[in-house]
Amino acid sequence: MQLSRRELMRSVGGGTLALGVGRLAVGGSAATSAAAAFDVDAVRADFPRAAKNLWLAAAETHPFSVHTLRALEEYAEYRALGSGDGRHSFTAEQQAETKRLFGQLINATPEEVAFVMSTTDGENVVVAGLDLAARGGNVVIDDLHFSASRYLYTALADAGKIELRVVPHRDWKIDLADMERVIDRETRLVSMALVSNINGYMHDARAISDLAHAHGAYVYADIIQAAGNTPLDVRAMGIDCAASSTYKWLMGDFGLGFLYVRDDLQGDVVKQTRYGLRAVAQRDGQFVPRPGAAMYEGTTTMPYLPAICAFEGLKYVTKLGVENIRAHAEPLVARLQREMPGLGYPSITPPGTATPITSFVTPDPNATQAKLDRAFPERVVSGGRWRKTDAAGTVEQVRGLRIGVSVYNNDADVDAFLNALD
Repeated sequence: MQLSRRELMRSVGGGTLALGVGRLAVGGSAATSAAAAFDVDAVRADFPRAAKNLWLAAAETHPFSVHTLRALEEYAEYRALGSGDGRHSFTAEQQAETKRLFGQLINATPEEVAFVMSTTDGENVVVAGLDLAARGGNVVIDDLHFSASRYLYTALADAGKIELRVVPHRDWKIDLADMERVIDRETRLVSMALVSNINGYMHDARAISDLAHAHGAYVYADIIQAAGNTPLDVRAMGIDCAASSTYKWLMGDFGLGFLYVRDDLQGDVVKQTRYGLRAVAQRDGQFVPRPGAAMYEGTTTMPYLPAICAFEGLKYVTKLGVENIRAHAEPLVARLQREMPGLGYPSITPPGTATPITSFVTPDPNATQAKLDRAFPERVVSGGRWRKTDAAGTVEQVRGLRIGVSVYNNDADVDAFLNALD
């Protein structure tokens, strides 16, 4: 087999060389495991889907680990057979520990964390609690925000409740000067996807928060594409409220999310707008409010199956350490950023982006899909349709591929993907 100059030049990081199809594959992911402080092969074994089929789409959904599968089986046995022999429900203690683990992940207290149904549900709780529809003023977002958030504020604007100001991206990132031009004393809220689901771009949250707070506005962050893969500190970032579902890098499932509301904003600034028994305890016929952010759980019924998945996922993320997870993903993402443009796929992820998401424009989507279909029995990455805004403000739709790297991926996965496109 004859290798191209580009293939021969690729660094193999000292790993055992195995001849792949058209490029050198690094057996055992030596380059990656050297960067991560965990055993990549052992972690990969915890996610059987990684061996069955390539999955470079953690930004879409994350596979369950064998630990989650076992916990779900144990709970199913409890529901089928009742208690005994270690079988039990998802206890109040486990629920509290789930909140504590998520709070620890973002540097929040358990009393600042509420269970919600999803990221979008959490943002709706914040918007309702701030009473934006009655207060008027403007809300500032950017066009790298999640589409459900754009819909939420567009609906309020169309109803005449708020003025919506949308900051366009420049070269697929947000210029702070553009934010500064639209945030003023009438701004009530600045809402952003801390890490964009479009291309992995990560906002300078501290700078945006300082700007918003200087004008009396609050800051909400959608953190679903950051939680579990990127170090977060909501206090250092100046974030007032945030929400995340659990089915991406938190390794959970649909149906459960977390809402963070800073302790000094609870009740007075972000008011309670929904009422249900998860917000209170009943003592002597009286309803006694539970402490902290539990007031926002309102009508949410605790979904035990997704909660078990979240609990197991958070324990796994905590065991590995987010810094180590980030270190593991970094060289894999760097390879994709380096090699995909040479295959004809321009990157729309700004250089130096410190997240495990990277996206590329697909000049011929049908031809690309045909290549992937030939190489893999199932879908392996996420496709996307995104709005591109040029310097003159002209918007066009572009199509592309979004790749989300996680703990079970290795250099051999990247080799297989690049081989399919080469």
